[in-house]
Amino acid sequence: MTTTLPGQPPAAPAVPHPAPVPSGNTASLSVWPASARLTAHGDVAVGGVSLVEAAERFGTPVYLLDEGEVRERCRTYLRSFPDTDVVYAAKAFLCRALLHWVREEGLGLDVCSAGELEFAVTAGFPPERIVLHGNAKSPQDLEAALRLGVGRIVIDSAWEIARLSALIPDGARQKVLVRVVPGVSAGGHAAIRTGTEHQKFGLSITDGSARHAVARILDQPRLELVGLHCHIGSQITTAKPYLTALRRVVGLLAQIRQQHGIALPELDLGGGHAVAYRPGEAALDIPSLGARIHRELAANCAAAGIPVPRLSVEPGRALVGPAGVALYRVLAVKQTGDRTFVAVDGGMSDNPRPALYGVRYAPRLIGRRSTAGPRTATVVGRHCEAGDVLAADVPMPGDIRPGDLVAVPVAGAYHLSMASSYNAVGRPPVVAVADSRARLLVRRESLADISGRDIGL
Repeated sequence: MTTTLPGQPPAAPAVPHPAPVPSGNTASLSVWPASARLTAHGDVAVGGVSLVEAAERFGTPVYLLDEGEVRERCRTYLRSFPDTDVVYAAKAFLCRALLHWVREEGLGLDVCSAGELEFAVTAGFPPERIVLHGNAKSPQDLEAALRLGVGRIVIDSAWEIARLSALIPDGARQKVLVRVVPGVSAGGHAAIRTGTEHQKFGLSITDGSARHAVARILDQPRLELVGLHCHIGSQITTAKPYLTALRRVVGLLAQIRQQHGIALPELDLGGGHAVAYRPGEAALDIPSLGARIHRELAANCAAAGIPVPRLSVEPGRALVGPAGVALYRVLAVKQTGDRTFVAVDGGMSDNPRPALYGVRYAPRLIGRRSTAGPRTATVVGRHCEAGDVLAADVPMPGDIRPGDLVAVPVAGAYHLSMASSYNAVGRPPVVAVADSRARLLVRRESLADISGRDIGL
């Protein structure tokens, strides 16, 4: 069922469900939302909504988000991680409707700033179900967390211990976790590996920084240490790095029990679970991961003689990434030497990830059936940067031309949340699709929005 939040316009009238083509053609949609269907005229329907009609109605670029896909992914996590706190990492994508969905599905929330926190709480998300992260939390971040009653604050540096304690009123206590570095290298790119030494996050187990922070927190009467946290990276495709990290963190829990006589009741293993951006790429098997982590946690705690702590996990991309599709209109096709460039009306302002991490996507022509053979092309954006590339060296129809529509799946995470208004190009809208209906969640950023921030001469 499509939900409408207070203060929002009612859902748009139903869009007729396009007639599907035979199911044998759906193999090429393997990284798309499960609801995606090819239609008889080269269109694709997601959530029962024609992408061509969505582009005509909302304009391009536009992000579509399949509500049913998000909800089913939430349920998969809850089934795979029983007796676990599943906490959505809001940095992947944040809007009021999405907060409503994940709350209804029983998830908590992980935020990284006062802005994300205030947005979530004012949208009705219970603050006691929110975890605040950040390697360099400002005084405003910490003040907002205390004022709003956030459930957990993750201590990321020794400096935060005294700073946070000084802000807590007499007689009050704040629950905290310590983010530890287990010395595990994992992740799809060096820029998203966070479990190794010599990077900005957390406190090292190896050099004793984590143990020292634990001792200092236990000496602070206004801080209640409830557990440890670790996050080892993003786009991790196998369970092995998580199991290695788990063993090292359980070892630290055992040392804390021996040294201080306390058994910390919580362990947060973060997120970073990989999704496939192109057909054939590996995605992390979430049911298998859940089963293996629970077995490993029980076995290691038994061997160390400590109680099994309550587990938390923090998926972000894995919940919303595959639920999103970005739509673009082709503006130009250019042959330069032996290279073909297909330029679209978006680019690095709405998806900086190829420029930042070299991520590769699988764009698709929609809206017509091409009989031309494929050719290798590079899909580029409209911005004044040579690095404004959305998809390098991908197969596209040989007759692709201006006016065509191009869809990019797996666009639900780290697109709008990392978008900018570079070249004064407004950020795209977000449209939810479900049950053959489309409704606007986030409107397009206008030139008035951009210029309105400039208040002086």
